[in-house]
Amino acid sequence: MTTTETTPSKPLPPGNLGLPWVGETLSFLRDRDFSSKRHHRYGSIFKSHIFGKPTVFIYSADANQYIFTHEHQHFVATWPHSTRTLLGPASLATNSGAFHQGRRRLMFQAFQPRALASYVPTMERITREYLQKWARMGTLTWYPELRNYTFDVASTLLVGTDGGSQTRLAHLFEQWCEGLFSLPISLPWTRFGKALKARDGMLEQIEAIVEKRLAAEDPGNDALGILIQARDEEGNGLSLDELKDQVLLLLFAGHETLTSAIASFCKLMAQHPAVRDRVRQEQDRWGEIPELAIDDLKQMTYLEQVLKEVLRFVPPVGGGFRECIEPCEFQGYSIPKNWLVLYQIGRTHYDASIYPNPETFDPDRFSPEREQERKQLFGYIPFGGGLRECLGKEFAKLEMRIFGALLCRDYDWELLPDQDLELVAVPTPHPRDGLKVSIIPRGV
Repeated sequence: MTTTETTPSKPLPPGNLGLPWVGETLSFLRDRDFSSKRHHRYGSIFKSHIFGKPTVFIYSADANQYIFTHEHQHFVATWPHSTRTLLGPASLATNSGAFHQGRRRLMFQAFQPRALASYVPTMERITREYLQKWARMGTLTWYPELRNYTFDVASTLLVGTDGGSQTRLAHLFEQWCEGLFSLPISLPWTRFGKALKARDGMLEQIEAIVEKRLAAEDPGNDALGILIQARDEEGNGLSLDELKDQVLLLLFAGHETLTSAIASFCKLMAQHPAVRDRVRQEQDRWGEIPELAIDDLKQMTYLEQVLKEVLRFVPPVGGGFRECIEPCEFQGYSIPKNWLVLYQIGRTHYDASIYPNPETFDPDRFSPEREQERKQLFGYIPFGGGLRECLGKEFAKLEMRIFGALLCRDYDWELLPDQDLELVAVPTPHPRDGLKVSIIPRGV
């Protein structure tokens, strides 16, 4: 593993750059096994051309470590053009360097332990309300309902808007999400064009929310209130434009990927009743807890193992993009300057050298006796790693714990027959037919 700043001395990775400009983008978006097929053919590293740029696909714990530890030296975080445009120029996700680190410190104030503890009662209330609603429905297509659930939690805790899933903001958000990973053709009928229009509408809504909060005597103690009051070492806060783009990012991070993770939990628990029984046994030992607290949730150790395995088995984010800012070499191949590198979370999580029998759903691989994720640095990265690790990962884990504990303790559910459970990969993994289930209170 070496680096060079001169003419590459090693060959480019094997692979196919595809058609001019389009490259292999359409295959990448449509074929869930796009990278698997090519890794099977070429090995752990190959080249392609997606989203308008030549791209090196790479996986392994060593590859992750190489990328994460050379941030700002050989690589900077980037996104496809469509994603960067729709997230916005001020978004934390689209910036790097000292500016990114400073803004990250500011935004972290909304996810510190004390802030997270204050979110628990609201998360629990909304979770109980939705579970009761679904039990009254009896049968339902769960994935769209889970999207509403996570959007309500996110909009309530992040921007103080109760029932956000039933507002125009939620409708615009759906259109915006559909264009995040698309060809950047800004015509009115394309996904990207529709998403651009939705972004404008969302920013209008968010600006009204922010300005109202700025004018209030008390900005509030939700994430938006904390961000409005946050100051850096020089006493500077976030501008209105920054607040708008950061709120948009928080809504995406607190909704889209979390919906995928919770839907995977629901599906996998139904498919593995023995695991679900063990989760319930742990919950039953606790008995009826009037109000959940973070300390209670941390002691639910088997539930924690299950959630870790869910995130290994179906990571909500398949990988992350980096741009090569200095030519380098990895595993005997050159990576040219300005090429993209896509490190792959899903492929790493199925590496049999780290996780024996990776196709088997096995929460005990995360038991204290085994702790397979500790065997190799950056071998378990559901939230990314290094300087760009997901800022809201503890928020997501908290919501998953609350949802999993209350669902398994109080309800029974089964998958309905004659449905397609194959996962659609974009924008995040979810069952093709939306996860059709029947659900009833336990003991009924």
